[in-house]
Amino acid sequence: PHKILALDIVDEVDAEARRLGAVNTVVMKDGRLLGYNTDGYGITKALQDEFNLTLAGKHVLVLGAGGAGRAVAVQCALGGAAGVSIANRTREKIQPIAAEIAATNTECRSLALDAEAIRSVMGTVDVVINATSVGLTPGDSLGLPADVFSARHFVYDTIYRPAQTELLRVAAAAGAKVANGASMLLHQGAKAFEIWTGQKAPLAVMRRALRAALAEATA
Repeated sequence: PHKILALDIVDEVDAEARRLGAVNTVVMKDGRLLGYNTDGYGITKALQDEFNLTLAGKHVLVLGAGGAGRAVAVQCALGGAAGVSIANRTREKIQPIAAEIAATNTECRSLALDAEAIRSVMGTVDVVINATSVGLTPGDSLGLPADVFSARHFVYDTIYRPAQTELLRVAAAAGAKVANGASMLLHQGAKAFEIWTGQKAPLAVMRRALRAALAEATA
């Protein structure tokens, strides 16, 4: 929720952040707060890293309609997705995101976040991205059974700790290709570094540091 509220707190919002509907990076320049969003860049690079996958022509299902969910869903549309479905427990929250996606001439579907609704679209979905916080606590479950997924699906969870959420465990058991959010964290952080410093991010160094920090946190 803070990413969305930040839109109204900063003095100026970058065009991409305005379109994605959230701010996650703030820079002070000449006494003014400038807001940016690096989540869209982060998810695009993460999907390339993990699955050698581009969004163009894909049908994507985004779970969640908060700040991260909005940024991810709109980025998918901007990246050329053939269609974007958004599932959320409160479907009213999807409406403004769907309107933004419609402006890109991308098909957008609104779904309830439950097994029956998800199952109804999975025959055409290529990529599933969890942008909810469900899974942060071990044992947390979105309630999606293994038979929702198959080997044709790519499932990405923006959560990176724990490394394997219940969603990823269930999807992997069904043969889907899965990855957690560490790669998105890396790439959105690298983009933020470049915005803050004006210098190219030392990506290899950051990758090693992230792996070490996550390993230490789970030791």
